[in-house]
Amino acid sequence: MTTSGEDMNQQDARIEALQGVVDRVTSWQESATEGTIHDELDRGLAEAGVTLTPEQRDDVAQRISDGQDVDVRALASDSEAGGPA
Repeated sequence: MTTSGEDMNQQDARIEALQGVVDRVTSWQESATEGTIHDELDRGLAEAGVTLTPEQRDDVAQRISDGQDVDVRALASDSEAGGPA
């Protein structure tokens, strides 16, 4: 059984990993196609050991493509999504 401290550490790690992926993909999104954004998002998530539902993935990719902010805290707190491996 995990303690709330362990849960918070895992949550913090998930937030940090998601933020890193979003920042990386966002940094060059202006010149990328939506398909490339999806591919790079998938690659970054896999490297970070973080999973998202297909709907979350599509929403994040669309927000990045549109130049909108991505709320990684909301994504990280969603219990249906995966976490760090």
